[in-house]
Amino acid sequence: MKRLPPTGGAPLLGIALGTTTLVVASAALLPVRTHVTRATPALALVLAVVVAGVVGGSIAATLVALLSAAAYNLVFIPPYWTYKVNVADDWVALVVFVVVALAMGLLVAGQAERRRAAEAREAELRELYEHLRTMSEEREQLAEEATRAQVLERVDEQRAALLRSVSHDLRTPLASIRAVASDLRDGTAYDDETRIELLETVCDEAERLDRIVANLLSLSRIEAGALKPDRQAVDLDELVADRVRRLAGLFRQTRIQVDIPTDLALIDGDYTQLDQVVTNLLENAARHAPPASLVRVSAAERNGMVELRVSDEGIGVADWERRRIFEPFHKGEGSRSSGVGLAICRAVVEAHGGTIDVERTVGGGGATFVVRLPMREVRAP
Repeated sequence: MKRLPPTGGAPLLGIALGTTTLVVASAALLPVRTHVTRATPALALVLAVVVAGVVGGSIAATLVALLSAAAYNLVFIPPYWTYKVNVADDWVALVVFVVVALAMGLLVAGQAERRRAAEAREAELRELYEHLRTMSEEREQLAEEATRAQVLERVDEQRAALLRSVSHDLRTPLASIRAVASDLRDGTAYDDETRIELLETVCDEAERLDRIVANLLSLSRIEAGALKPDRQAVDLDELVADRVRRLAGLFRQTRIQVDIPTDLALIDGDYTQLDQVVTNLLENAARHAPPASLVRVSAAERNGMVELRVSDEGIGVADWERRRIFEPFHKGEGSRSSGVGLAICRAVVEAHGGTIDVERTVGGGGATFVVRLPMREVRAP
């Protein structure tokens, strides 16, 4: 839709166009003025007033209405080319024309003014919308920059935590291995029992290093979104028995009890990843269990899931910290771990469609980690 001139119109342009329309209409009707009624030129001249009102506003409409009345009197009311009016009907026609012309001009001018005001408001609203859209884009950009800064800050914190964990966790077993290796290299005399004990220490610390490196590699795969289980039928009884045997060195100061039914349903999961979950839970229990206390491993079938429980008799986990302990690099009270083992457990269990939680050990203090994993569907032959 074509826009009108700005609010207030263009009076000079309206007067010019109205006058031009008046002259053209008068010239066109002049040859046939004796053959038409008084209404025909009146309608034609009113058109000039309408044009002036639309373009120039009320001032232009009023002025052109007066000019149209004068032209109507001079050209179309006898005696022609004078302002005299001899017939009463002509006076009535002239007065009616003036009233109608003014009314039409002012009405059209008012409508044009309202339209101009509406267009001005529309332009203001459009400008305001563009301004708000620009502000919204700037706000989103600032939010993205703030989020990016928070992510970078979080990455820096995790990197620093990783460096602290690696520097501590790797140096401790390396120091033990280096000490034993130095003694053996220097030819220190040991009896057979001591020598075997030292070699077992080296093996234990080497396995500990292997577990630390495996956890760090798993953490990198989790952060990269590449942790996808290679599902197969997993016998939890066999898996736990193998892990307990391999980690026997961790339970020299404690007792461990395994209570898993031999006819327990198979788990639908990745054997290697679940092996890492069991290893981390057993190592966590051995780390927090007091000397001569009991670490208990049990399993059962519940609601279509296999539920594994690993319990210790340590200091336990506070209620407000039960969710935080599964976050990367979060260490519980008195913990000497790297802070990634439980985070890896949660990621692996959730990738299998299961859940992991921690409860207070029944009958006393300590923590009980509860892992629920889907059972393997047994298809009939």
